[in-house]
Amino acid sequence: MRRSERKRTDPDLGVLTSRLLFAIQAELFDTLARQGHTNLRPQHGAVMAYLDAEGSRATDLARRSGQHKQVVGKLIDELEALGYVERRPDPGDRRAKLIVPTVRGLDQMTRSDAILAEIEQRHARAVGPDAYTEFKRLFRQIVESQRAGRD
Repeated sequence: MRRSERKRTDPDLGVLTSRLLFAIQAELFDTLARQGHTNLRPQHGAVMAYLDAEGSRATDLARRSGQHKQVVGKLIDELEALGYVERRPDPGDRRAKLIVPTVRGLDQMTRSDAILAEIEQRHARAVGPDAYTEFKRLFRQIVESQRAGRD
């Protein structure tokens, strides 16, 4: 069996994970665009998916998302220009800045949560709630194991 055929019929974990990620991102960002958030790209998720409503430091966003600080900084610049976040002084550290969602950013975050919840509910209905709960438990365990193996 050729490698490309095997990848189609029995894809490895990396291929399956990327297929799932790209399909969810496509649905999420297409739906957000229809709801008025037309300028966002999947890359912006490295900030918006990890941003606390009360604000987060850029270094924390980089750590949570697994992206380099420079990448996160560029995404923050883009999101600030689009009106999704703003930089504010961190009351806990005068030298640091907090990245805080604007009203538009909070709207996007709320809509994203709802869209992703619907996607998950749809999958749970398709395979059954118990199977889906077990899938998520196992998937989380695999992710944690993979991350621990790299540290």
